Amino acid sequence: MLDVKNLTVQYGSLKIVDSVSFSIRPQEWLMVVGPNGAGKSTVVSAIAQGVPYTGSVEIDGQDVAKLRPRDAARLFGVLTQNHTVGYSFTVEEVVRLGRYAFSEGMFAARNDEDERKLEEALELTGLTSFRTRSVLTLSGGELQRTFLAQLLAQNPRLLILDEPTNHLDLVYQKQIFELIKEWLKAPGRAVMSVVHDLNLAKAYGTHAVLLDKGCTVSGGRAGDVLTPVHLNPVYNMDVYAWMQQMLSQWREAQ
Repeated sequence: MLDVKNLTVQYGSLKIVDSVSFSIRPQEWLMVVGPNGAGKSTVVSAIAQGVPYTGSVEIDGQDVAKLRPRDAARLFGVLTQNHTVGYSFTVEEVVRLGRYAFSEGMFAARNDEDERKLEEALELTGLTSFRTRSVLTLSGGELQRTFLAQLLAQNPRLLILDEPTNHLDLVYQKQIFELIKEWLKAPGRAVMSVVHDLNLAKAYGTHAVLLDKGCTVSGGRAGDVLTPVHLNPVYNMDVYAWMQQMLSQWREAQ
């Protein structure tokens, strides 16, 4: 599926990402975790060809840098943290753009598959009743769900998600991660997510990469990576003890 080898992103003499390597195989959900400034979002930008890099990024043995945008869109889709819109498209129109990679042109006739993927994406993200709303009227969370729906309509083999639940309340955080978990059950699919919340990484990730200061601290199965021996030095705190303290406060309130 996805193979990233010795990925390095450098601005002048400053290395933002330094020789990061990892792989993702079908049915795996890789969580990219680490403190602020670790280089997590830069890794996503490099894979999406948004920033120059050295090293290699391959999907199914194909160099991503050499793929045409339309071909790349059939293999992987990227959801970024922030979305700025300056047009009055409806939610449905934005989500429908996810099907462009499969159309024969901008003015090609719609087909049944396009309509099915559109409806599925709207329903999964809870946006069916929003379909005629202008995206200019949406909250940050609603806009995030709209672009996630666009990505699901695109139906790539690999989802690359940079803080997918950014701006979302608890109900939609759980809903989004559950629907991604369900989406992942289909053969040949995989997910890569950048997350700050270690609870989500532990609950949903099959694998994880822990970054700090642009370098890989640990990578492998989530249960082997998300342990005190790796987390505590990176976060400069006893992560498990802090989480247990937070949980105890909720239990005391019952």
